[in-house]
Amino acid sequence: MIFLSNMIVPLTFAGILLYAISKKMPVYDHFVIGAKDGFSTVLQIAPTIIGLMVAVGMLRASGALDLLSMAIKPVAEPLGYPSEAVPLTLMRLVSSSAATGLLLDLFESYGPDSHLGRFISIMMSCTETVFYTMSIYFMYIKVTKTRHTLTGALLANFVGIITSLWLTNYLYRS
Repeated sequence: MIFLSNMIVPLTFAGILLYAISKKMPVYDHFVIGAKDGFSTVLQIAPTIIGLMVAVGMLRASGALDLLSMAIKPVAEPLGYPSEAVPLTLMRLVSSSAATGLLLDLFESYGPDSHLGRFISIMMSCTETVFYTMSIYFMYIKVTKTRHTLTGALLANFVGIITSLWLTNYLYRS
């Protein structure tokens, strides 16, 4: 199984390459065109990414994230939600890399095999960086009215968080 897992990407790449060659496609020319398109996409979304990185840095450095977390803790703890996970949950909405940094901090403090470590591992897999993803995709395709996307995405994240908490409690509480 591990061998197959390690070979999926190379086999997929080789399959695409062989298919293109069998259809007599100019593979390298298509690759260069795709690389040019990718580079122009990076240039278009760079200001948005930089703005989000600055905002995340300001949230963490200013203590605003800690204040917001302290405001949510009295509601979260009676519901069985670990208060230590509140900052990670909030940051996950904005930045995956900042959330990963918080995740590693929690792993260092509580351990990855602790109840909290297991919960946040599952939660990170069941949630998405809603604001980052929406800003990048909608900015790139020039959508200005997001309609119900934000509501749906936040609802999906909420369901992912609740499901993660339930799964952790179900699988790891004795």
